Amino acid sequence: MTALHWKLVIDAADPHTQAAFWAEALRYRQEDHSALVERLLDLGAAPPDATTTHAGRLAWRDLAAVRHPDDPFDPDSDTGLGRRLLFQRVPEPKTVKNRLHIDVHSAPGERDAEVARLESLGAAVLRRVAEPGGSWVVMTDPEGNEFCVH
Repeated sequence: MTALHWKLVIDAADPHTQAAFWAEALRYRQEDHSALVERLLDLGAAPPDATTTHAGRLAWRDLAAVRHPDDPFDPDSDTGLGRRLLFQRVPEPKTVKNRLHIDVHSAPGERDAEVARLESLGAAVLRRVAEPGGSWVVMTDPEGNEFCVH
């Protein structure tokens, strides 16, 4: 039996800003869907109002994605076929604590430097946790989504 392919989808007010943050935070690659968007527009298979220009490239207005740089991807669409985060625009703001979050694992002894790097990208420290089972830093991304740095 073959394992299922998956991606983590994250609701966002601004998917392109979130994708840019998480690409830098995880050292992932932002997907460039411009060739696919242009092809679908030319075929009349996508409406122009579903697109935008971001970072000088044609993009989906309400979707942006990042992928692990070492994982396979479709060269025609730049869509990742491995570890991937997809950000989708939603109309409502975040109102409660996330039920699912990302844990980022820094190199041994590098957590404080990693937290500082993430802060420089727009993350904020929510709290520092020290428990008998371990310690970590709870942070928020630019839209307030919680994640942990170990």
